[in-house]
Parts: sequence; C-alpha cells; structure tokens
Amino acid sequence: MSSSSSPKTHPQPNATFVSGLSVFFIGVLLAAALLGPRRAGDFFELIQNSIFRYFSWFYVLSMTGFLLFALWLIFGPYGKLRLGAEDDRPEFSTPTWISMLFSAGMGIGLLFFGVAEPMMHYANAPTMETNKLVRARDAMGLTFFHWGLHAWAVYAVVGLALAYFCFRKGFAFSLRSALYPVLGKRVFGRMGDVIDVLAIVSTLLGVATSLGIGAMQVNSGLHYAFGLPNTTVAQVAVIAGVTSLATLSVVSGLHMGIRRLSELNMALAGLLFLMVLVLGPTPFLLNSFVENIGSYLEQLPKHSFITGSFENTAEKRWLRSWTLFYWAWWIAWAPFVGMFVARVSKGRTIREFVVTVLFVPTLVGFAWFSVFGGASLYAEIHGDHSVGLAVADDMPTAVFVLFESYPATMFTTLVCVISIVLFFVTSSDSASLVVDTLAAGGNEDNPVWHRVFWAVLEGLVAAALLLAGGLQALRTATITSALPFCVIILLMCVGIIRSLRKEKLPKP
Repeated sequence: MSSSSSPKTHPQPNATFVSGLSVFFIGVLLAAALLGPRRAGDFFELIQNSIFRYFSWFYVLSMTGFLLFALWLIFGPYGKLRLGAEDDRPEFSTPTWISMLFSAGMGIGLLFFGVAEPMMHYANAPTMETNKLVRARDAMGLTFFHWGLHAWAVYAVVGLALAYFCFRKGFAFSLRSALYPVLGKRVFGRMGDVIDVLAIVSTLLGVATSLGIGAMQVNSGLHYAFGLPNTTVAQVAVIAGVTSLATLSVVSGLHMGIRRLSELNMALAGLLFLMVLVLGPTPFLLNSFVENIGSYLEQLPKHSFITGSFENTAEKRWLRSWTLFYWAWWIAWAPFVGMFVARVSKGRTIREFVVTVLFVPTLVGFAWFSVFGGASLYAEIHGDHSVGLAVADDMPTAVFVLFESYPATMFTTLVCVISIVLFFVTSSDSASLVVDTLAAGGNEDNPVWHRVFWAVLEGLVAAALLLAGGLQALRTATITSALPFCVIILLMCVGIIRSLRKEKLPKP
C-alpha cells in the first residue's frame, strides 16, 4: 500500500445529512433538558448507573487496553512511519503543538481540579489510613491516576487513527474513516453517518455543558475576589463573552486565533504555576512531585484493573463517582480532543506523536497537581483548613482561597480568571473547528459562517441550559455516550493494526 493517496480516491460523506441530523438530535436533547431538566437528568442518570453496573469491567479493561496499545505503537516496528507523505514535516513548532494539545484537552480541568481533587480524595476517599502524610500521598496518587497515562492514551489512540487515515491514507478527515479497515465501504453509508452524528452531538453538548459549568466557576472567582454579583444572569454574560471571543478566534483560523490564544494561555498558566511554586512551600512541593510519581507508579497496576467486585458499598459508590466517571468522560471527549490533536499533528511520526501526546501532558499535569494540590494539602496538614473548607463549601473558589496565602493575591486572582476564560475560549473554538469539519464530511475548507454557526450554537445551548437548570442532565447524557464510543475506539485499534500490517516499513 502506498504511503499516501489522494482524498478523491475515497467517497465523501453526505455532509448535508450529517449536519441536519446532528442539529435535529441536539434540538431534541436540548428540548428535553429545558422542558424537564429533573426528569431528563434522572433518566440519563439511570442509564449511566446501569452502564456502570453492568459494564464497569468493560470500561476498565478498555482503558487499560488503550494504554497498552499506545505503548505498543511506541515500541513497535511502525514508529518511524509518518502521519502524511514521507516528505511532510510538522506544521507547528513543538512548543506551539504542545500548547494546542492542552487547549483542546485538559487545561481547564487542571485549573478547576488542581486544588480541589487532591483535597477531596484526602478527606473523602474510602480508606482506613489515619496517618495524614500517608493519606495525602495516596490522595495525590489517585489524582494522578485519573489524570495520567490512561486519559491521554485514549486521546493518543483516537488522534493517531484519524491522523493516519486522513494524512497518510487520503480519507476524509472524519471519525468514520478510521473504521474503514474493519467495516469496509459501509463507513461511507448510513452507518458512517451515525458515527459522525454521534461524535458531533457528544462534542457540542459536552463543550456546551463545560461552558455552563465554567461560567459558574469564573463568576464565583469574580464574586469572591472582586465582589461582583454571583447570579445566573452574570453567568450568562460570561458565556456570551466567552462565545464572542471564541467566534473571533475561530474566524481568524487555526494558525492565528487558536494558535496564539493557546500560546498566551500556556504562558499565563506557567506564570501561575511558578508563583505558587516559588511563594509556597517550595522544598515540600519539589520533593512531593518525585514521591507523587512513585505513589502513582506503585498504585498503577492495581488501580488499572479494579472494578469494585470485592469492595463494600461505600467503596463501590466512590469508584463509580470518580474512576469510572473519569473513564467515561475521557472516552466521551475522545472524538473531539482526538480530532483536534490529529488536525495539528500532520507530519509527525507515529512514535513522536504517541510519545508526546501520552507523556508530555501527563508529566505537566503531574507537576501542576503536585504544586497546587501539594500546596493545599501542606496547608491542611499544618492546621490551615481554609482551602479544605472552601472545597467542601464552594469548590470553584478553592483556588482563589489558596492564593490568599501568598503575596499579590489580587494580581494572581486576576491572572487565574483570565487563564480560565482563555482555556474556555480555546476549548470552544477548537470544538467548533472539529464539529464544523465533521459536519462538512471531513472538508476543512468551509465558509467562515459554518464555524461561526457552531461556535454560537455552543454558547446558546450553554446559556439556555444554565437558565433552565438542565446542565446536569446534559452532562450525564454526554457521559452515557461513552459506551458506544468505547466500542468505536476499540474498532479503531483493530483498523490501525490491519492497516499497519500492509505498510512497507522504512529502511533502518
């Protein structure tokens, strides 16, 4: 099989049908969440709990399998193959590329959970450990487990599949393309349409839900730091502002808006990181970073296969609320993040792609949690319970309470709010780019108004749900979509293997 082929050699998806059906399903789910948010939430939660009850083993095995598959891609014989023609080279520098990975991936999550999650595990994880220091170490290990290699392995697998079949094999830049070796020509029919529609709906609703939740966090920060009103109207105003910025960014294109905002955002996040590291208990934070990695590696084999079969009721409930929830969330977001990561990775080799996507964001995330979570745990252990109380009372304010312990509180808070806003802007505009590409059948050269339409729709859905109280219902619906996506990703792995076996390996 040749290293590259023309996109015209493969049938193109029915863009009109995919786009129209996606908008229809979004409208149906939105109407359900608006007209009966509680009933819709209960319905999707019932489905989600049933999935967790009967398919926990499937999620656990699949997530660990994705990690093992990613490692095989790194150390296997196909690592030198390029995602594109053999003479293609990367569009973006490595620092810019990494910045863009975070913008579409977990950047906002690190800001939101960097302080809160370690504190929550420290206080509430079902453990008999009474030693505060050991409990703190275990809390960091659990946090690392949820945000570590397993999560990024899903993104790496989906991103690689899309980049490989699009840039190297000439298929349309569409989720269905990665399933061609398994499903054959059926991917160009209604089966492929359904796959792309599912990806569009999950991506748009997931981002819209995150916009709503993020608006509440930004509003809480502004209220806590500057006394601005903490109301639904203010949160809708935040969504309007973020949507406007995202629209401007998506209009300016990938190489200008998304790229420059991603670079700026990483610079601001880096500034926050250094300030807490330098002004906080620096020796403790540096030492704990090393020990936290050891705790993670120690717990990794055990936690990678825990399904809750031998745990008591409290432990099972905790497992479903945390580990299984995270696995479902990462899988549900994999089409969006994987497609964006693939889009900015043309010209990379398979080994370079997987190593970077798997390990660099993981290590940066570990450093972030070690500094922000470590500083919070240090204060808690030494008698300052202000951050812990904030996590229990109003979690979005926890990071701002932490800043009160250090000089230049107002400056740090302002930088943090700006960074949160920018992370939401880059998540929204990158999602709009992905949805626009999917809805257009993989075509990336679409009219600007297409991208504007999807960006504005995300904001409108988020604002409407926030006003009607339907955010939780749609969040649960997004998680529910993880089960079919998990099957699709497993089929992608099979497709990659089948196609790689037909490759002519480059000479050593």
